[in-house]
Amino acid sequence: MSSDVPVGRIDDARAAELFGGGTRAPRRLGPLARCRQLLVAWWIQLKMLAVDPFTGLLQVVWPLFFATAAFLVYRQTGDPASLVYAALGAGVMGTWSAVATTASSALQRERWLGTLELVVSTPTPFAYVLLPITTAMASLGTYSLVATLLWGRLAFGVRLEIADPVVFVVGVVATILAVSMFGFLLAVTVVRYRSAWALGNLLEYPGWLVCGFLVPLSILPAWVGWIGRALPPTWGMAAIRAAADGGSPWRDVLLCLGLGAVYAVIASVVAGSVLRSARRHATLSLT
Repeated sequence: MSSDVPVGRIDDARAAELFGGGTRAPRRLGPLARCRQLLVAWWIQLKMLAVDPFTGLLQVVWPLFFATAAFLVYRQTGDPASLVYAALGAGVMGTWSAVATTASSALQRERWLGTLELVVSTPTPFAYVLLPITTAMASLGTYSLVATLLWGRLAFGVRLEIADPVVFVVGVVATILAVSMFGFLLAVTVVRYRSAWALGNLLEYPGWLVCGFLVPLSILPAWVGWIGRALPPTWGMAAIRAAADGGSPWRDVLLCLGLGAVYAVIASVVAGSVLRSARRHATLSLT
């Protein structure tokens, strides 16, 4: 079989001529197209997680156990405002738990399914592939928020009167976005560990404490407060409570989103470094 293809290296132009394909980089998407891509990917991931028995059902039932414990403790004060404080904190706890326990093993799960290599090799930047996954995980926290508030109203008579519902929703959305950015960083930093899921579990309960979900940061040691202020959920929780009480949550919303953006930038840099190291050492498929 004869061929006029010279033996040795074929340059890009010659390869395109011989094989009928171009070797140019994929066309970059514009901002609107990129936003649509992220939105569609988020919706697909959310539907997949919602029908998963372990993830979807657990995010509704599991927080109710901790919410019940919080309601029983705060009910002893006899102050209705304390129950509202506990109800809001217990509801947002589910968002943190959804990310801490699942985002840490997101890439490990792709390895187990044998799809990590395909995810990494897509023309889409890796950050845009992983972000919808962690955002969908954080969005499941709205399940626990609604379930906790309903449980508090039906079982414990907690009357939550939100002063500004629109601003309240803005605070919830800001918290979800910021927590998903933290989940993005968590996912890429623990991918090299086999016990990534266990590492995520280690962050769940301390996060409830240092973020001020059930205990005010003012009664904790000063160094705990500094850790809490470096985490986006702390400011998101403050924004949600301010919106419910009729205060101004905008400063807390901006700080929450700003910290989330910082974590997203750090995660993007770390993701690039992790992927380059994995390719160099051929460890993408290792579990």
